[in-house]
Amino acid sequence: MIQGHIDLDTATAVQSSAIPDVLFERGLYWASGRSGVVNLVAAHKWFNLAALKGRSDAIRLRREVAELMSEVEIAVAQREARAWITAH
Repeated sequence: MIQGHIDLDTATAVQSSAIPDVLFERGLYWASGRSGVVNLVAAHKWFNLAALKGRSDAIRLRREVAELMSEVEIAVAQREARAWITAH
């Protein structure tokens, strides 16, 4: 449960230019196992989304992750990325 409040008078919106960086960071999070678990499907999905939003370095990392994945896993990651795009 989150306690406290957000002061809407002083809050600033996340810049749209930050979105590719956030997506890229999610890819790094899952590829590196920071959570204690490496999830290549999730890493591929987030790197794919970051690449679509303009992070060119995400393309290289997406390829590296894909080399460790099966075709089925890649297809799942691509489906999840498309679903994310549709939802957002």
